[in-house]
Amino acid sequence: MTPSSTTDRPASPAVSIPFDALDVAKRFGTPTWVYDAATLERRVAELTRPGVTVRYAQKANSSLALLSLMRKLGVVVDAVTEGEIRRGLKVGYEPSEIVYTADLFDDAALDTIRTHGCPVNVGSPDMIAQLGDAGLSHIPVTLRLNPGFGHGHSQKVNTGGTSSKHGIWHTQIADCIALGKKHGVRIRGLHMHIGSGADFEHLAQVGDAMVDAVQAYVDAGGPGLDLVSTGGGLPIPYRKDAEHYHRLDLDRFFAVWGEAHERIKQIAGDQVELEVEPGRYLVAECGYLVTKVRSTKVQGAGDDAKDFLLIDAGFNDLLRPAMYGAYHHLSVVPADGRALGDELDYVVAGPLCESCDVFTQAEGGFVETRRLPEARPGDLVVIHDAGAYGAAMSSNYNSRYAAAEVLNHGGELHLTRQRQTFEQLVENERVPDGL
Repeated sequence: MTPSSTTDRPASPAVSIPFDALDVAKRFGTPTWVYDAATLERRVAELTRPGVTVRYAQKANSSLALLSLMRKLGVVVDAVTEGEIRRGLKVGYEPSEIVYTADLFDDAALDTIRTHGCPVNVGSPDMIAQLGDAGLSHIPVTLRLNPGFGHGHSQKVNTGGTSSKHGIWHTQIADCIALGKKHGVRIRGLHMHIGSGADFEHLAQVGDAMVDAVQAYVDAGGPGLDLVSTGGGLPIPYRKDAEHYHRLDLDRFFAVWGEAHERIKQIAGDQVELEVEPGRYLVAECGYLVTKVRSTKVQGAGDDAKDFLLIDAGFNDLLRPAMYGAYHHLSVVPADGRALGDELDYVVAGPLCESCDVFTQAEGGFVETRRLPEARPGDLVVIHDAGAYGAAMSSNYNSRYAAAEVLNHGGELHLTRQRQTFEQLVENERVPDGL
């Protein structure tokens, strides 16, 4: 199709690539994840407030390099599996700094908790009895509560209400206290998380719900509370144009929770600490996926024609667009150093044998186009804000290899995870004799 002229579209100052993408492609190949340490450090600094514990939800990205940096910055961690507990231990966290949060125990998690004594944030009442029955009544426990409502940028990330599997229903607090007393399990805190992308209206609702939960806890004769956790869900500005770019007002966020915290302390006492549990907010903007353009083509003719830009990353690398219809800003980096000018409306898609392997789509699988500078095979496309739920949700679909991971730290690029090989892909597989 005929390119159109570039139009003036004001963008936010956040649209930048803090490393040489061409150097990344040359040294490490494509696709490759790149994490920028300075961006992560800024996000941690923004959330570091007096009297507030920052606990990183490592499900967003459990890279050992990033976890090690988190630890250096004074952030503690949350784990949802035995593997995540062990990742935290591997980079030097004390067991007391790792909280296991889940709606059930599997055998591996229970054995690891028995060995190391990590605190547990229980999401089902049965877990209280199971700790007692396993001889683990000494393990500190918080209750993850479902307040009866939820919120999220997609229904798939809504973690509250009757359709959510997460948390203990808010009217069951007294039952949990009774279970704790029966099994000798010490409940020390309350936790609440309703989903991602929370706005201030919903944050205020959660704050009120937490105050009500603390009152119900005290009324039911619960032991003294040490902490309450706000959960996570803090949004980041995925869209970069001036019309949509909006950063979370952290002062207002902490004011909302500070007001709720003061009410909680009046009910339960001044010993109650406040925790915030971000995942996405800390790591999303520090992560980039560097990919290479392998082909361009036109599908259709006339007004119905669509320009396709085909890159070497697929939804096995970054699932969010296919799973949620999630938006990620895209930058074209010319391989030959030419100036970028004319633009096309591109469908940006990957190499997988699936029609949903498209990076420009809305929720429900509706393919959209993205206005980008005209690109050629060999150019790079950098996918922004991919540090959260990118590599962590990747797979080997189509027998694709896990991409390399690189940390940009102090202006130096450090390989933190080698690209997977075929031998590593199949090393745990066996063919029975005679086949």
